[in-house]
Amino acid sequence: MIMWIMGILLIASFACFVIYAMRGGNLTVGFFILTIVWTLIYFLGVPFGVGEPFDVIEETFAQPALTYGPTIIQIICGAWFGRVLVDTGIAASISYRTAKVGEKSPLLATIAVALVTCLIFTSAYGVGSAIAIGVILFPILGRLGVPKRVSVPVFTLSIGAAMWINNVMFVQFAAFYQGYESPDGQVIEWGNHYLSFGIPAMIVQMTAVIIFILLNAKAIKNGTPYEVGDPADRPTDIPDVPVWTYVLPVVPVALSILFQWDSVPALFLASIIAFLGTGHMKTYKGFVNILNSTAKTAIGDIGSLIIMLLVLRFFQQTAVTVMADFGPALTSIVPNNEFILALAVCILAPLALFRGPLELYGAGSAVIGILMGMGIFNAWFLFAMLVVPSMTCISACVTQSWNMWAVNYNELEPKTFLKNGVPVYWLCTFPIMGLAGLLLF
Repeated sequence: MIMWIMGILLIASFACFVIYAMRGGNLTVGFFILTIVWTLIYFLGVPFGVGEPFDVIEETFAQPALTYGPTIIQIICGAWFGRVLVDTGIAASISYRTAKVGEKSPLLATIAVALVTCLIFTSAYGVGSAIAIGVILFPILGRLGVPKRVSVPVFTLSIGAAMWINNVMFVQFAAFYQGYESPDGQVIEWGNHYLSFGIPAMIVQMTAVIIFILLNAKAIKNGTPYEVGDPADRPTDIPDVPVWTYVLPVVPVALSILFQWDSVPALFLASIIAFLGTGHMKTYKGFVNILNSTAKTAIGDIGSLIIMLLVLRFFQQTAVTVMADFGPALTSIVPNNEFILALAVCILAPLALFRGPLELYGAGSAVIGILMGMGIFNAWFLFAMLVVPSMTCISACVTQSWNMWAVNYNELEPKTFLKNGVPVYWLCTFPIMGLAGLLLF
């Protein structure tokens, strides 16, 4: 009887969290409250022999936070390198020159913008970086007459494609699986195994972006020029940086693939090369100034994200502890056929929108906690089940910060953005999940 009561309370609280997340509630607050609620529900059953007591402070709050340190360091270094690309002028120079090459052909320019956006965000991360690049690219696309319903999804989908090999995004998603004991002993970690899937996934999504552009070729060619944003907010000159620095966004990934470098030294080396190549190390004072300013801005960009991820770790630990006792019951309900589950996730991928149950940065965090509590699935399989819809959804959901900025900056109706972006990301989910089945698990 007590198991039924606990189950009902857990489902009810989970449903409340789903509604809260999908209505735009603050996720940090939501995760913290759900952690407390699920802990109290668990202890409700302890006197009746359902579960064992545990040290809430140590096991739920202290250890998850302390073991999360390496992930935070990787996130900080990735965000810092992204800010270095922006503040040294490398990202802006790439953007300007790319648009200039294709300015006589709006269609070619749009494809070039998509490719260069993807290139930059293989290492850059965050809404600050997206804004810095967007205020350059959107006015150029506007002057070429590229319709807003095309330019905005192209920009956001290209950023989303780059996230497949962006270490900052990877370590955030990998954190959801930290501590999970896979039956076959596998663990989620950055390296060639993941990149053997991440790179093809990026290519698939960028192929879909180019197809989307080609399908709108007539509208692009016949478009009417228009102005976007405040001209005073745009950089007036192309930053004078060496052309060879344009390869720096992919240097960290290349070092990981070729020499199996950890992301932290790879990002540090790429940052130093960026400072050196753009002349910011000519004087000691100048170097210190840009070092401090980029670090300060980068950490400010991700400060709230780090706090949310810490609170998320608290909830995950609680979810795994609580759901362990419900594992046998769930095993009889949840299909254990990987193909059926993967196909179902692809079909239901739009449920990741608005922080729904297939979005890890939303209600999906509770779903993955439940699945991990069952303890029967391969780690990389669980990774693909929620990361694939979450990652593709990043490209077209208005709750994603840089997407929301792009929609507002271009004064585009959110429903128009969703109408054009969601079909592309949804269709991408199927081949990318197929790649995960072939290359990850």
